Amino acid sequence: MRTTLINILTFLLLLVAVTSCSRKKNSFISRNLHAVGTEYNVLYNGDLALQAGLDELEATYNENYWDVLPVERMQVKQEVFLPVQKPTNPNFERAEEKAVKAVQKHSIFVNEEEFNPQVDDAYLLLGKARYYDQRFVPALEAFNYILQFMPDSDQLNQAKIWRERTNMRLDNNETAIINLIKLLKEESEIIENEDLANANATLSQAFLNLEQIDSALIYMNRAANLTKNKETIARYKFIAGQLFAKAGQRDSAFVKFDQIIEMHRKVPRRYYIHSFIEKIKQFDLNTDDETELLETLNDLEENRENRPWLDHIYSRKAIYFEDRDSLKDAITYYNLSLRAKGGTDRYLRGNNYNALGKISFDQNQYAAAGKYYDSAMINYVERSPEHRLVKKKRENLEDVILYEERRRSADSIFNVLDMSADQQIAYYNEYIAKLKAEEERLAKLAEVEALKEAQNQNAFQTIQNNKTTKRGNAATSIRPYRRCTFDTYTFRYSYILLLQSTNGCTW
Repeated sequence: MRTTLINILTFLLLLVAVTSCSRKKNSFISRNLHAVGTEYNVLYNGDLALQAGLDELEATYNENYWDVLPVERMQVKQEVFLPVQKPTNPNFERAEEKAVKAVQKHSIFVNEEEFNPQVDDAYLLLGKARYYDQRFVPALEAFNYILQFMPDSDQLNQAKIWRERTNMRLDNNETAIINLIKLLKEESEIIENEDLANANATLSQAFLNLEQIDSALIYMNRAANLTKNKETIARYKFIAGQLFAKAGQRDSAFVKFDQIIEMHRKVPRRYYIHSFIEKIKQFDLNTDDETELLETLNDLEENRENRPWLDHIYSRKAIYFEDRDSLKDAITYYNLSLRAKGGTDRYLRGNNYNALGKISFDQNQYAAAGKYYDSAMINYVERSPEHRLVKKKRENLEDVILYEERRRSADSIFNVLDMSADQQIAYYNEYIAKLKAEEERLAKLAEVEALKEAQNQNAFQTIQNNKTTKRGNAATSIRPYRRCTFDTYTFRYSYILLLQSTNGCTW
């Protein structure tokens, strides 16, 4: 009797626990059990997948230091993604799947209100995964869901910031600016510093998209002062330095670049090196010390840690020598920049070829200049201003190169006419000897090719004859590998029936 009573009580307790976990009931047990299951299982794996996708995105991103860097290291694609399209990155796809799973299995949506405190994190993860996969319209839907159905969420301000970041990607820069300025005015005291940094950086990027540099500078400086991440600080300061340089405020730009240089090993080396390069670009012949500039270039060149950026360093050194009419050294360093290992900056290569073309043109080497301009056009983006300018130069050189070739031919004729009879005979005999030597070389080359072709045919014919030979004429065996040599030709084959007695074959 007692055992039966215990079993009944256990069954009732289990029934109460199971019914309490229902997603249809807004109870204390249900809210907390689903919140724990969401946070420590589904969302944890989703966050890991999102971070893996971000790492892959940044690893494959190529910075364009010839323009102001964007706030995010993300290459925005030109094609438009529809809401029903699947993710293109498997990591972001997995993150989205985990977020959807969290909502489907753990959401407690009762009377148009969400009661699971972790579901807002799931929607935020969903929006981020779609954002980084560049499906901005579906991402906007996820962020708007938090704002509409979870007014008491602790992720409300993050959702607002991400919504405006998405609006900016959809070219709604004015909308993003209005909403973010309103957010900073009303909620700046309760927003965490990292979220404030993101909001200010997004505002700066929106102003930069509208080419309002002064406003972009204000918010970029605020963002750099609010974040604690060293890499992010370096990036924001570098962008601020570029913006100051673009606005013509050289001294303020130098302050930002010097701050990055002082951080040295605390930041990624790419920002450290390019801070030097940006300062060198702003060098003023009238006020700055040339000796100090050359020493800086030499130090950068000799430092083994700077090998991945030698193409940029060599190019700046070439420009230094070219500005001082030391053209021989300039040509040397332009070529070193082109041959530097790991150089992937096609715009830089285009600049190097363009500079070499200009030097050759100034030295009346028009054919060489034309070749350099051809190489420059290959490296520049087609239809870009640089590509059009070099193409125009190259087209203008066509007639010059033609007339130069004719002039050289005429000069050669006049040179021959100026020779004595004995000198002319010697000149023509030497020229005829060169022509004969070239003919003999080509004839020997054709003879060798014909011999190889004949040996090739003989080799195949011998193999075919061996295949048709009766087995009784010689002992046979199957060999896994064999080499047969026919004079200078070697033919290899595997796993075929061969005659051991075949002449010229060795195992």
